[in-house]
Amino acid sequence: MNNAVLTARALRKSYLSGDRRIEVLGGVDLDVAAGESVSIRGESGSGKSTLLHLLAGLDTPDSGTLTWAGSPDTGTARRGAFLGMVFQSFYLIPELNARENVLMSRRVVSRIDAAARARADELLGRVGLLERATHLPTQLSGGERQRVAVARALMNSPALLLADEPTGNLDERTGDSIVELLLSLCRELQTALVLVTHNAAHAQKTSRQLLLRGGSFARVSDEWPRSGS
Repeated sequence: MNNAVLTARALRKSYLSGDRRIEVLGGVDLDVAAGESVSIRGESGSGKSTLLHLLAGLDTPDSGTLTWAGSPDTGTARRGAFLGMVFQSFYLIPELNARENVLMSRRVVSRIDAAARARADELLGRVGLLERATHLPTQLSGGERQRVAVARALMNSPALLLADEPTGNLDERTGDSIVELLLSLCRELQTALVLVTHNAAHAQKTSRQLLLRGGSFARVSDEWPRSGS
């Protein structure tokens, strides 16, 4: 895949539990193209979050290879510019307002200047929160906090956005709006999206759906539950 922003080959990961070694991932292959949206579903404990952490370079596989846009450099310095992440928990800094939280992504890779502040306000506008830019997280609803987290993840114009159960702490209606926001912004900005979710309805909105079962990808069949769990 010549335009792949992410390529994973034979990723394996296991953990020790007492005197036993538990294999979580048994050789996962994944290609994600520029601008593509991919969803990954699976039962609890199937390894979805483990896989996402490997794809983000936050954890190291036992074996296998991972490249971002053809480069094996998945270190901290490159991560901040190459990808953004959205989690189930919002991970906003409580002492910082919405604008300052969004700007934290830029602070990791560069200095904060007028252009960065303008970019933060542009993104807050796109997620419908520019008028709440000076509000602290405690002054925002759960859905608003997740919208700030989405804006923060897109602050550095990443090639890839990884979302780990981003609607898990939200009610159904708010969760639906967050998924629609992620998909529309990624289409608009041509950012590739990997969405980990339990919700089949959310998964079906992506351009490609994958099912993680038994440590590897299986074909998504009609037997898999269609409602969220």
